Amino acid sequence: MIETEKPILEALHIGLTVGTKTILDDCSLSLKKGELKVLIGPSGAGKSTLLQCLNVLQCPDTGTIELQGKKIALDNPRALCEYRTKVGMIFQDFKLFDHLTALDNVAIALRKVRGQSAASARARAKEELARVNLSEQIALYPAQLSGGQKQRVAFARALAMDPIILLLDEPTSALDPELVGEVLSVIRALAANGMTMIMATHQMDFIRSISSEIIFMEKGRIVEEGPPETLITDSKSRTSQFYHSLSSI
Repeated sequence: MIETEKPILEALHIGLTVGTKTILDDCSLSLKKGELKVLIGPSGAGKSTLLQCLNVLQCPDTGTIELQGKKIALDNPRALCEYRTKVGMIFQDFKLFDHLTALDNVAIALRKVRGQSAASARARAKEELARVNLSEQIALYPAQLSGGQKQRVAFARALAMDPIILLLDEPTSALDPELVGEVLSVIRALAANGMTMIMATHQMDFIRSISSEIIFMEKGRIVEEGPPETLITDSKSRTSQFYHSLSSI
């Protein structure tokens, strides 16, 4: 019997309650190497919170997370620091340091977390900024960059840490429509090169063309998951109904 490929990230029965409100309810998902899965669903469904729990920026009340078959100690700061170097995250609002140039925004984690020399960190930062087509903007500060350029700096910063997985939280939601394409092109290139990703997004046509699987969330629960060509064409699926409701706007 041929052994099926094991997931490199597996989250089981993730739950989170704030006060008396249930934010996440028994959410489970897994990612195999090279997959791009997308989280969709209405606002308030819990997509961003689930990604934050996967990165343990918020610690779930219940459930477990395993990376490459190893259970993560959610209450161990050192273990979480090491985990986050392998599971990078891209935020909606870039999270750049306003007082640092694009180059230093990328280099700082290499120096502070990886302990690299300033010269080594800056050399690697230049490589990653070139990878996202920002070689000519390395000396600019965030205030001098467009929204799309800021998000590409955020990608370069995450990629410089050599993650094995990227979590993308609505990476185009803060961008003007004409800038969305430049960020999606970075994601498309990463997917083509085998980067493993899970992304919350409303870019439905992009989802249809590139994702491995759609995960539909509603009221803190994963209610539907499957390949896009199946879920989008099934008129009875929540995914299909959501897709066509966005398409009609």
